[in-house]
Amino acid sequence: MFELKKSGDKFHFVLKAGNGQVILTSQMYASKASAMNGIESVKKNCGDEKCWETKTAKNGKFHFNLKSTNGQIVGSSQMYKDESGMKNGIASVQKNAPGADVKEVE
Repeated sequence: MFELKKSGDKFHFVLKAGNGQVILTSQMYASKASAMNGIESVKKNCGDEKCWETKTAKNGKFHFNLKSTNGQIVGSSQMYKDESGMKNGIASVQKNAPGADVKEVE
């Protein structure tokens, strides 16, 4: 499920897995329409291996970004203690995003 949220005068979204855990968080968008376009970009690009960027933080934890075809980051993960956890996170986005509903929350 995508949750679309308004923060001040900007919008962002999170993608939650079936268990309610946040698996992807977006950047801030100036408009609701832009945030909805970001959600569509996640749905469209999550199956394309070239759109995934995996990283290791200075503290040794792992995280990932999902990019659109133009190279802009549309979503980022939490930090994972190991690489297998990060890979499971990517697999969860790939499984959950394409058919996910969008719910607006306060």
